[in-house]
Amino acid sequence: MARLPIAIVSAMHEELHALLALLRDRQSVRLAGRDFHQGLIHGRPVVLVLSGIGKVAATTTAVLLMHEFNVRRLVFTGVAGGLRRGVKVGDVVVARQLLHHDMDASPLFPRFEVPLTGRAYFDTSASLADALAAAAQRCLDQVDRLIDPALLGGFGIDAALLHQGLVISGDSFVASEAQSQALRSVLPEALAVEMEGAAVAQACADFGRPFAVIRTISDRADANAHVDFTRFIDAVASTYTRAIIEDWLQNDGDA
Repeated sequence: MARLPIAIVSAMHEELHALLALLRDRQSVRLAGRDFHQGLIHGRPVVLVLSGIGKVAATTTAVLLMHEFNVRRLVFTGVAGGLRRGVKVGDVVVARQLLHHDMDASPLFPRFEVPLTGRAYFDTSASLADALAAAAQRCLDQVDRLIDPALLGGFGIDAALLHQGLVISGDSFVASEAQSQALRSVLPEALAVEMEGAAVAQACADFGRPFAVIRTISDRADANAHVDFTRFIDAVASTYTRAIIEDWLQNDGDA
């Protein structure tokens, strides 16, 4: 019996293209305006797809992967804004929990709680997050071999670190210190903020499928968040993503 595929979902074109370069025996199917690329990476059956940006786009993509392709696990890659002190540009965050920071149905339900579910926090798969964190650490340990140190220095990246914990999601690009401080004041444990992860988490919880979210920190979610954003994704984040995913697929026996 053929092994069910793993879904690897990218938020940005540059990351998807980096992963497509690894794909063998590629077959593509177009559904709901998305190209789903099936094939093998180091002998592992995978489906690669670009989700689009925002929670609705991410949910649509996740549901299609689980319903139409019967993926057994789902990994979401992308970039995020650092929130917690010490989470800096060039670091990597592996989510252990996800939360919708813009969910507020109070006073009917507590703030952040998804109505009728009784929960605000969605846990990632511990084993999957462990494996991705290990792969990420191995890649960060040799980052100078992956990316020109002069290029890293140009982005202010020095001694990139791995963080694990809460990542929060919302349908807005956080690009001011006031927005960041407002989030830190109500969710001080949040490491990073992005626009898709909690939606993927909620969909995977509905389907009972293991999932993980791994993010490269592209900015500090402040007024400089847009500066060199595309160049960072192309030069740094896409390289991180390819190296981490390739390492994980090669070294994790359960991948």
